[in-house]
Amino acid sequence: MRRTRILTAVLALAAGLLAGSPPALAASSPKVPLAADTYTWKNARIDGGGFVPGIVFNRSEKNLVYARTDIGGAYRWQESTKTWTPLLDSVGWNDWGHTGVVSLASDSVDPDKVYAAVGTYTNSWDPGNGAVLRSVDRGASWQKADLPFKLGGNMPGRGMGERLAIDPNRNSVLYLGAPSGKGLWRSTDSGATWSQVTSFPNPGNYRQDPSDTSGYASDNQGVVWVTFDESTGTSGSATKTVYVGVADKDNAVYRSTDGGTTWSRLAGQPTGYLAHKGVLDAKNGYLYLAYSDKGGPYDGGKGQLWRYATATGTWTNISPVAEADTYYGFSGLTVDRQHPGTVMATAYSSWWPDTQLFRSTDSGGTWTKAWDYTSYPNRSNRYTIDVSSSPWLTFGVNPSPPEQSPKLGWMTESLEIDPFDSARMMYGTGATLYGTENLTNWDSGGQFTVKPMVRGLEETSVNDLAAPPSGDARLFSALGDIGGFRHTDLTEVPSMMYTSPTFSTTTSLDFAETNPNTVVRVGNLDSGPHIAFSTDNGANWFAGTDPSGVSGGGTVAAGADGNRFVWSPVGAGVQYASGFGTSWAASSGIPSGAVVESDRVDPKTFYGFKSGKFYVSSDGGASFTASAATGLPSGDSVRFKALPGTKGDVWLAGGASDGAYGLWHSTDGGATFTKAAGVEQADTIGFGKAAPGASYQTLYTSAKIGGVRGIFRSTDKGATWTRINDDVHQWGWTGAAITGDPRVYGRVYVSTNGRGVVYGDSSDTGGGTDPAPTGACTVTYKITNQWTGGFQADVQLTNTGSTAWSGWSLGWSFPDGQKITQLWNADWTQVVAAVKARNVSWNGTVAAGSSVGFGFTGSWTGANTKPTTFKLGDQTCTVA
Repeated sequence: MRRTRILTAVLALAAGLLAGSPPALAASSPKVPLAADTYTWKNARIDGGGFVPGIVFNRSEKNLVYARTDIGGAYRWQESTKTWTPLLDSVGWNDWGHTGVVSLASDSVDPDKVYAAVGTYTNSWDPGNGAVLRSVDRGASWQKADLPFKLGGNMPGRGMGERLAIDPNRNSVLYLGAPSGKGLWRSTDSGATWSQVTSFPNPGNYRQDPSDTSGYASDNQGVVWVTFDESTGTSGSATKTVYVGVADKDNAVYRSTDGGTTWSRLAGQPTGYLAHKGVLDAKNGYLYLAYSDKGGPYDGGKGQLWRYATATGTWTNISPVAEADTYYGFSGLTVDRQHPGTVMATAYSSWWPDTQLFRSTDSGGTWTKAWDYTSYPNRSNRYTIDVSSSPWLTFGVNPSPPEQSPKLGWMTESLEIDPFDSARMMYGTGATLYGTENLTNWDSGGQFTVKPMVRGLEETSVNDLAAPPSGDARLFSALGDIGGFRHTDLTEVPSMMYTSPTFSTTTSLDFAETNPNTVVRVGNLDSGPHIAFSTDNGANWFAGTDPSGVSGGGTVAAGADGNRFVWSPVGAGVQYASGFGTSWAASSGIPSGAVVESDRVDPKTFYGFKSGKFYVSSDGGASFTASAATGLPSGDSVRFKALPGTKGDVWLAGGASDGAYGLWHSTDGGATFTKAAGVEQADTIGFGKAAPGASYQTLYTSAKIGGVRGIFRSTDKGATWTRINDDVHQWGWTGAAITGDPRVYGRVYVSTNGRGVVYGDSSDTGGGTDPAPTGACTVTYKITNQWTGGFQADVQLTNTGSTAWSGWSLGWSFPDGQKITQLWNADWTQVVAAVKARNVSWNGTVAAGSSVGFGFTGSWTGANTKPTTFKLGDQTCTVA
């Protein structure tokens, strides 16, 4: 992926997020009856899809690893399943910016403690200040310390770091490097309170583009990393020597030798570059520094690597190539803690033909590369790469040498060797997290194997969703950066994103309601068409033709029978076409930039909305007439849809806190609208299969109802609402799209801005009965870790009968009212003390004599007594 594509996509996402940002609280409205339901939430699997700028291994506990993303929260590694567990799904609507993680720190003194510095933008796009989150249960729950300034998890320079660091000798002391000229901050009470280190002399001065009036590229990138020299302290006493990196090309590195009381510029340091990383090898007394001429993560044309001898103050240029031969900056930097003389670094901004990894086993004296030229353009690789678990990482391309597909990566600002295992290394890219478990093959002359290590880490930004009523496709998604996917199985990674053409960002899509084989999508592309069509339910695509002036995707609608299309692209007015977009004509009577949708029954009826006005076309989009309806939101933060099966039944959601805001319903094709009582705010609307016994389709919305922000469902046309998510499952901002499943009652698909496509299934769907396998069973319940108020447990279920199970459901009750907070490798529900864990798609078959396992974290008060009775369906299991 080229630099301009990613940068354009990210800026477009940022601007889109600004337009649809969660507004402040609105005035109270009449209360509407609420109910409660228990939902199980999962991701429609994509695996990755965004930038992973930071990976943190705990230095004292094996296999304790964290990853941070720029907009999609933080994750913890589960070694038993080789998966990632999301840790910030509890971030709510009003704090949506806290899904951007600018830094992470894992406490090596007390591995149960972990910290996250959160905040997405330092400019006006994010109205809230940053915060430091602290956890004593490995991220299962958090406490928050608000900061008096913003943090920029999705700002330029976000791959530098880590900005947040824990004193390895006195773990109640933490430092945080701030952007925007706010300097260096310190906490002495384990992150509960923070104060500025007023003696620190330099808040930074580097700005990517000082002329940027939006404040995005013109922000001072500030203080960018903190590194302790653990050899200068003893347990319980503050570390004496601390190094700090600053975004200042002339004064990049500072040091304190008195525990942070005084600071001085490190003498003799290189100038003309920014120090992206500073990694200390205390055993050999070396501070390694990765330099770039830019802040990243997209830019960087020159770079160097340096080594500083902490005892003598000697600086040594250890760059693996001459500066004149670089066309990239260095950033990813790691030391093998088992063999500290082994150092690795990345050429993070080597976009073409590929990123580069460098490795030295003699403290930077000599280097080897992950790949090199034999005779240009042919390459010799020290690695093999296997993306069979995420096949879309080839991006569907077959480039000419020296470029290869899949790439080794791009935006490779995070790189870490496992401190307990020299053979394991992980690194982040702009689209995934890669790793290897045989890295040491590099040194023996063999090849190491690179694979995605990203399952469970979902980091896409969702712009639109559509669930057709028939066909192999269960879900279509419109995504930022990687276009989107056709899911035929929600539990499997699709083989490829949409291609022919491949949009960098898909902004809108639709299918023909009575002919779901016809699908249309629109999106952004550097050059080429901005619209594509499919006639086989999204399996294959072909490009349409753009009208003159189109510069972006906008929104698109397919007529109910698939014979007409209406498109409202960026850069041109609303257009309509018969057939597949080979010839467009301008629609009359509707303003440029209107949001467009189709009636789901009448193939010639289309609708539009712009600036408080609703528009209707009855001639296939050729002409629109403004409705006389009043009282609708005056702004453009509005989404609406027409109900399948009923002509003229339209629901509209949107608004802002300084005006009309809520949910409206029309039964006469938009001629009039009635505001739904009790819905204080609503930002999306979608439809799904009707409830058993109901004649009207189920409504779903991301809304504020009864004073509570959440995801809501109504089975009675909005008379009553059920909140179907909970405070643990909020996902920040969910205002882009929502849809129910027309084939499965209770199933809903929710868009997030960085956590991918989340879907939920209800416990009261009536969609099947618990599996009832025959034969005996044995359960082993083991508490693997316990701390004040929390614990982690593993459960092993063994089939001790004579026949295989084709599904299982295990139930138990907690004796002391313990509560599960997260559970992996099974679906689960909990009602008061009663828990039920069910198989997922890939572990339902259990042969006779075989076992299946799952684990969870939970909370407890008073006591944490183990359950004594487990039932497999109606059968009691033996407890081992």
